[in-house]
Amino acid sequence: MDILSEVIAALRTGRPSAVARAVTQPWGFRWYRSGSARFHVVLQGSAELMPGAAGTGGHAPGAASVLTLAPGDIVLLPHGQEHALASDGGMEWRDVTPVPDSVEPHWPPTMWHTNEIDAVVMTGTIPLDLSRAHPLFAQLPPVIHLRRHLGVPRSLGAAVELLAIELEEAEIGWDTIVAGLLDTVLLYILRAWWLRERPGSAVDRGWAAALRDPAVGAALQAIHKQPALSWTVEKLAAESGLSRAAFAQRFTTMVGSPPVAYLTWWRMTQAGRLLLQDHAPLQTIAERVGYASEFAFARAFKRDHGIAPGLYRARGRQLI
Repeated sequence: MDILSEVIAALRTGRPSAVARAVTQPWGFRWYRSGSARFHVVLQGSAELMPGAAGTGGHAPGAASVLTLAPGDIVLLPHGQEHALASDGGMEWRDVTPVPDSVEPHWPPTMWHTNEIDAVVMTGTIPLDLSRAHPLFAQLPPVIHLRRHLGVPRSLGAAVELLAIELEEAEIGWDTIVAGLLDTVLLYILRAWWLRERPGSAVDRGWAAALRDPAVGAALQAIHKQPALSWTVEKLAAESGLSRAAFAQRFTTMVGSPPVAYLTWWRMTQAGRLLLQDHAPLQTIAERVGYASEFAFARAFKRDHGIAPGLYRARGRQLI
């Protein structure tokens, strides 16, 4: 699995959900801050996005913060921030109630292609653990806007079209298909931004540079592919083809933390996910993330998460 896919898999905390809404003017919806990334696609008509919409009485903020979305535009809010989507930035909107671990079909499908509809907007929600966001994800801007007229990648356009069809038709098996397509659309949006839409000033620093750097990229791939191996700075430097000192300096500059510190952070992140999603004994999980003894693993986990792994698992499952 590549790094971007692993990052999303490690952050995910629940089943994604989706809905497509056919609306007539005036219309507006508001989403409060949550632990979910959320994307919107304008399938028909147009819309206005208001990031951080916290106006009194449900009214829109100033026009300077309004982002106009044209037909075919895609917008991602990766950090779970409050926002509103409406036909008119000056109107009132209604709050959207979260859909618990499910997907719901469009209402009603037969209205999509009639003259009674002013806009059709599709929304996807992916629950993520944003309190422990990977640096690769945390570095994303508050809003990613992919404009149709500038050319949305064919792969992303095809995935969006498939998602819209499944929501409209709701044929047998559609809920499982939609859940998979939501992950696919999210990854396509992120890939499009990293490869095409990312500001040029970010190319030579941070994760944008680290993923493209042959030496640091090779070390990152090695860590993510086999986190349980007994990696040392010397072994990672050998993977990168650099000397120990040169590698350590280069990795720290680009990634933002020393190689071993990043390795430990990633191991603990994986351990947290395994504790909640896997019923394996603590010793087994310890071995999967590179610790020979349960005691050493428990000590490292408590130092990183501030809680013992057994208690972390018990509390986490109470919330599921």
